This record gives sequence, C-alpha cells and structure tokens, in this order.
Amino acid sequence: MKLTKTLLASTALSVAAGAVAAQDMANSMTIVSWGGAYQNSQLKAYAEPYQALHPEVSIAWDESSAEAVAKLRAMTEAGNITWDLVDVEAADSIRLCDEGLAMEIDFDEVLAEGDDGSAPTDDFGDSLVSDCFIPQIVFSTTVGYRTDMVGDTPPSDICALFDTETYPGKRALNKRPLANVEWALICDGVPKEELYDVLATPEGQDRALAKLDTIKDDTIWWSAAAETPQLLADGEVVMGSTYNGRLFSAIAEQGQPIGMLWDAQMLDFDGWIVPEGLPEDRLARVMHFLEFATDTQRLADQSAYISYGPARASSAPLVGKHAELGIEMAPHMPTDPANATNVYVTQYEFWADYRDDIDAKFQSWLAQ
Repeated sequence: MKLTKTLLASTALSVAAGAVAAQDMANSMTIVSWGGAYQNSQLKAYAEPYQALHPEVSIAWDESSAEAVAKLRAMTEAGNITWDLVDVEAADSIRLCDEGLAMEIDFDEVLAEGDDGSAPTDDFGDSLVSDCFIPQIVFSTTVGYRTDMVGDTPPSDICALFDTETYPGKRALNKRPLANVEWALICDGVPKEELYDVLATPEGQDRALAKLDTIKDDTIWWSAAAETPQLLADGEVVMGSTYNGRLFSAIAEQGQPIGMLWDAQMLDFDGWIVPEGLPEDRLARVMHFLEFATDTQRLADQSAYISYGPARASSAPLVGKHAELGIEMAPHMPTDPANATNVYVTQYEFWADYRDDIDAKFQSWLAQ
C-alpha cells in the first residue's frame, strides 16, 4: 500500500516520538550510495552501530547514487520503489524534491537535537538546501596528481589541468559536466563571481566546452569516483579529478605517491533523501534509522573514516583521529582554513535548473 504525503508525515512524526513499535517496522532496507571509501565510512559510522543495536535488521547496499535521479524517475513511473534511502548531492536533492520524487521532511520533528541542545534546523544551518534533504557531510571535488610525474614544480593552480606543456600526460575527469565546466571557464578567464551568469547562456556553455576541447584527447573520462585514484596509482594519468575523500584514502591509507590540489576545490553537501511513496513499514524503519544515523555523534564518527566534514555544527568539535591511522583528521578536511583559501560552493539552484540541459549538451560533446 502506498501512503499519501500526509500519512507519510504523520508516520514519520510518530517514529520520531518513539510511538512505532518494532513489529511495525520492516526488518530490511536497501540503501543507495556511491561505493568505495565513502560508503565504507557510512557502513562503519552508521550502519554497523545501528545493526548492533537492532540485529534483526538487514541492509543491502546499491552503488547507484550517480544515477539516482534517472532511476527514481523510472521507478516512480513503474510504480515500484525498491530503494528505501538514497544518498545524493545537494543539487540532485532539489531536483528530486521539485519533482515530488523525494519526501519532504520536518527536520525539527524527525531528527535528533544536537548534543548541545540545538534544534536540527539550527545545527544543520545552511546545509539544509532542500525540504527533502538530510545532510551528512561537506565534501569537495578537487584534483590529485602523481608527485613523481610533475617534475620539480608540482601544480598549485587548477589551470594546471589545461597546461599540457608543463604537465604532459593523461588527465582523468568526470564524465559529467559538474566542476569540469566551472574549471574550464575559470581557466578561460571568467571571474569566479560571474561564473554561473556565463554558464547560464548557450554561449557560455560553448565557451566551457571549447576550453575542454583543448585537453579532450588527453583525457580519460570516469563515471565512478574510484577510477581516478586507481588511474593515478597505476601511473596512467598525471592528474585527475575526484572527491577529496577518495584522494585522502589513496594518500594516507594506501601510501600512494599522490598529491592533492586544493585550489578551486568545489565544495558541496551530500546527504539522504527518502523516496516518496514508501509502504508504511519500510518508511517507519527508514525514519528510525535516520534519526540515529544523523545525530551529532554519528556524523562526527564518520570523519574517523574519511576526510569529509560533518554537516552538523555540533559534530565539528568531536572530529578526532582516524580510526586506524591515528592521525588528526581536521587538517585533511576541505573546510580547514589552510585548504580553503580559494574555494567555490556549488550553486545548487543553478544545477537543479540547468542540469538536464547541460548534461545533454555535455554528453553530445563527449560523443563527437
């Protein structure tokens, strides 16, 4: 049986209040994430502790977050929602919310207060970019490079991506436009404050693609963020983009000869959405899990496994050392002052409005 939005909200509130009995909750969940080091951090910080408290619950993982919008559209059209909880980037949460594919959340009713007594809306603050988005982490898309392939002058500027004379060799870039088109325009002389005004025009989009044309033949295009660290480790590329946590894992945990370029890193939020239309028992379990998995301690615990900053303000003072390496994690966060001298924040509303059109144009360009 599918629930109306009103009944969904009512169910969510009763779960938060502890009024839903265990026998009324499903004992299995399918959680959608990104795989790799990030998904492992969710497993260690959220899922395993929750299952230790609730051993009757089984969790299946699906690594389809990059395709979440398209797949949820298809599931909804088919009337068969098989996912229970989906990890998405902030801009995708706006699209899913606008299309009625994600459930709206009353944050102060269904999520835990901060350990300092703060209301969830105050604790999460600006990371609540959508009525459907429950934030987890602050991350960035940035560039890694092989320290033994860049000579005596390692790159310090994002435009090294386009400097094949100083840094010959292959690059690895995302097979999606996000970050690529912004970096292309920055390195074509567009001031950062004008970036999205330019990118909103067909001429600006063409300008970005023309700049990317200059390295197209030198680029390996990735669809999974784990590909760049592996390409760097294998020496197949001299530099490439991925998420900062992936590079931290390769550098600190695996000891690869890789350096990280923080210049023009693109800050973003990542978090959960709950698909609209879940049956009551599955929704009850998801909301029960969410209250636990997004509390102050759990978000701080995640930073012990990956270098992403927690989205709750109350979690930041609890960020400590890596669970296995024993190194302090704060200096490896994208938000650390030493790493954040030249950042830009993803314009979520822009990408929610323009994503489908720019995606189509970018894929057509890739195929040429």
